[in-house]
Order: sequence, then structure tokens, then C-alpha cells
Amino acid sequence: MKINRFEDLEVWQSARELCKYVRDLTAKEHFAKDFRLKDQIRASSGSVMDNIAEGFERDGRKEFIQYLSISKGSCGETRSQSYRAFDYDYITEKELKHMVETTESLGKRIGGFMNYLKKSEYKGNKFK
Repeated sequence: MKINRFEDLEVWQSARELCKYVRDLTAKEHFAKDFRLKDQIRASSGSVMDNIAEGFERDGRKEFIQYLSISKGSCGETRSQSYRAFDYDYITEKELKHMVETTESLGKRIGGFMNYLKKSEYKGNKFK
């Protein structure tokens, strides 16, 4: 199956769900008042989905892999910031567990997708 739009990628869909979940968490009273951490975790979670989209749209396999790598790093950054939010009592242990499981799973899936692309002979639309 050929994917024509980044919105069809399961990793992008999962990253979008992560971003929405982070938005909901950071809207809570105490978290919402910590503007710096709130903005950082929203930006890093948004970076996960946005870099998948940007890499896909560049139409080249190597560039896509590079942007997936950035996305994977942002996923780890979001996980790290989740620990800070927990340490500051902004989120519950259950919410932290959800964030850790989600970001670890998504990071592994992005890494797997990168490995798949590295082995692929398809170079991208701009090389046709």
C-alpha cells in the first residue's frame, strides 16, 4: 500500500494523539501556571508530529529519516519533561505512567520506521 499523505501514517496519528493528551494535561490549574514547562512540553510533543509531517513532505527518503530522527528525539524530550511535571506535582503517577508508556512506544515505532526506510530502495518522489 502506497501512502500519499502524512496523515495516513500511523506514527503521525499516534503523535497527534500524544500532542492532544499533552494539551489536556497542561491545561490543568497548576500546570497551566508554569508557563515555561507548559510551553516546552507542548512544543516538544508538537515537534514529534510536525517533524514526521515535514520529513514526509520533503519527498526524499534520507531527509525523511533525518526528520524522523528529530521526531524521535522530541519524543524523548517530551518523556523527560513528563518526569519534571510529575516531580512538580502537576500530573499524577497514573498520568506519568501513561506518558512514559506512550512516548516509549511511539519512539520505538518511529525507530522501527526509520530502520524500514533505511533498508528500502525507494529514494523518494523528488528523485523520479
